[in-house]
Amino acid sequence: MTDEKIIQLYFNRDEKAIEETSIKYGSYCYKIANNILRNRQDSEECLNDTWMQTWDSIPPTHPVHFNLFLAKIVRNLSFNKYRNKYTQKRGRGEIALVLEELEECLAGHSDVEALYIVEELQETINTFVRALPEREGNVFIRRYFYSDSIKDISVRYRMSENNIRVMLNRTRNKLRDRLEKEGYLS
Repeated sequence: MTDEKIIQLYFNRDEKAIEETSIKYGSYCYKIANNILRNRQDSEECLNDTWMQTWDSIPPTHPVHFNLFLAKIVRNLSFNKYRNKYTQKRGRGEIALVLEELEECLAGHSDVEALYIVEELQETINTFVRALPEREGNVFIRRYFYSDSIKDISVRYRMSENNIRVMLNRTRNKLRDRLEKEGYLS
């Protein structure tokens, strides 16, 4: 079923919308959640919460890119669940590493995720990523949006893990320079 037809089911308040969304995007959303949470049960809970939040959001929202709309919801829910579950444990996982890497280029700000909520900063980052060479932009997105591991990214792009680390480090440095230039960092 096309995205537009699925969205129309939401607008018609037809519960089949959730079923069709799950069929078409279930594995996509599960992968995003599981990359963050690394726990089957928590990932499945986030998936169910994603379907409910989508149901509550459409209408009035009419997403242009349905897959990205869903990705943003599941990603935010997964980060929230991760933060709530693991903050007290202070465990080291892939997400802690991802946030630590981003904090390097956003030093001085206590909550990296809060910065992403600010629309202007988000647009600056989006513009920055779109201006990157295609592979560099894709690697950056795989790491910092989908939270893929360095190993998974290296396999996907047939590059060594070291090359991926170097590329990400250089890209973070470029981002930090851009954010300083735009006045987000001092």
